[in-house]
Amino acid sequence: MNNGYFYFAEPKNEPVRSYAPGSADAENLKKAIAELKGQQRDIPMYINGKEVRTGKTQAIRPPHETAHLLGHFHEGDASHVKDAIAAALAAREQWAATSWEHRAAVFMKAAELLATKYRFRMNAATMLGQSKNAYQAEIDSACELIDFLRFNVHFLSDIYKQQPISPEGFNNRMEYRALEGFVLAVTPFNFTAIGGNLPTAPAMCGNVVVWKPANTQIYSASVFMEILREAGLPDGVINLVYTSGPVVGEICFDHPDFAGVHFTGSTGVFQGMWKSIGNNIAKYKSYPRIVGETGGKDFVFVHPSADVDAVVANLVRGAFEYQGQKCSAASRAYLPSNLAEEIKSKFIAELKTLKMGPVDDFTNFINAVIDEKSFNSLVKYIDGVKDSSEAKIIHGGSYDKSKGYFIEPTVIEATNPDYVTMCEELFGPVLTIHTYEASQWEQLLDKVDHTSGYALTGAIFAHDRAVIELLTKKLVNAAGNFYINDKPTGAVVGQQPFGGARASGTNDKAGSILNLFRWLSARTIKETYVPVTNYRYPFHQ
Repeated sequence: MNNGYFYFAEPKNEPVRSYAPGSADAENLKKAIAELKGQQRDIPMYINGKEVRTGKTQAIRPPHETAHLLGHFHEGDASHVKDAIAAALAAREQWAATSWEHRAAVFMKAAELLATKYRFRMNAATMLGQSKNAYQAEIDSACELIDFLRFNVHFLSDIYKQQPISPEGFNNRMEYRALEGFVLAVTPFNFTAIGGNLPTAPAMCGNVVVWKPANTQIYSASVFMEILREAGLPDGVINLVYTSGPVVGEICFDHPDFAGVHFTGSTGVFQGMWKSIGNNIAKYKSYPRIVGETGGKDFVFVHPSADVDAVVANLVRGAFEYQGQKCSAASRAYLPSNLAEEIKSKFIAELKTLKMGPVDDFTNFINAVIDEKSFNSLVKYIDGVKDSSEAKIIHGGSYDKSKGYFIEPTVIEATNPDYVTMCEELFGPVLTIHTYEASQWEQLLDKVDHTSGYALTGAIFAHDRAVIELLTKKLVNAAGNFYINDKPTGAVVGQQPFGGARASGTNDKAGSILNLFRWLSARTIKETYVPVTNYRYPFHQ
């Protein structure tokens, strides 16, 4: 029963903690890391609020310390996906009918628990399971996830306020219903915040969810599930399963109650999902919502008027924070001939100062890539340069997986702007640069725009305001998140809504009101207080 209009005001972004040496935060985080490393967690699936253990387990090891065992997760099969769907559909009616302020309270409480009681545990889990340094874990698994929860509640409040006009004699109103069925959330390894946002954004809209995280993110995903349960999330609303992607897809996309998918991952997988959904379209009660963010080949274009030091600092951060394992990471850079030598000299000098190693040592800037498959893929690209006449390695190129999956920050210089590492998504600590003739900068823009099929993020560096305006217009479709004199990474919820088009996805902008609209089905209601009793209009007279 609603006895008031409940509105959640716009929050402030969660402050990022620095974890400076000797600080209480640093000490608390180190304790949390030591505590998790000192135990072997037995991680169940969560179906209908119950912990489900199959006995078929897989080991979880830190990518940077593969000899250490963090624990095991229980692998599911097709029966568990079916159970998760059944649990979700059984919970749907009551959850969709739950008053908004009570649905919102669950996620606001989860945000508060994450900001306080669970902050260090969640950061530690992300650091150990996904090989993030302290700062990268803080901005991801603490701040961004907290922001997603709080801002999405606010955005949904704004949506519910949006109502049509009602002339005298009528009442018009809009209901924003949950989708009719269940939503599948498929989440990647690289951001704990994405892992939390993809199932919770639909859920706070009244939907029920089957959540399938990447195996390499299960360690932190399970901690977030603990938080949601403590926050009072009803049984069956979000069901967490550890089953292979093809099995999940085959069952979910064949189900008549499939209502939508919230996805972040590879372009190939997303296109396969879309094809399967299309093939099954006649089976569904409603046309499913297909929302996906799939990657990028993100550019940095440096104009001849750019500030060299700004370019250098932002290339270091943009290309090599979290080992370049961000959909938004700088992967190709275009340098003008008048600045190229100075930029390369200062850039390489800075890269030599970066420390690489395990996450326990907070002075390490670079940690390990996520797994052996990623390591081997990156090595193939790096070794390929050595036999090429079109490219050379000007920094890095070393790699070692004896203790963890470590790849040295690597810079490739390509004489051919269409060299393979300028075009294909690598998803690791590898940046390819191409030097162009400074006087030909405008002619190069078509190459920047069309080298890759992706259009996720991009950055330009220039001092000349007329040039900045021209670049912004010429590259209008090249990136869904476009940065001027800044790195192409680090989108903040509520500040830079995130998503791209072309091969990068549906551009439904996580971190904004636009994403929430996708998980709602509007119903217009018109009530006439005194209905007409004669069908005739005046023109009939």
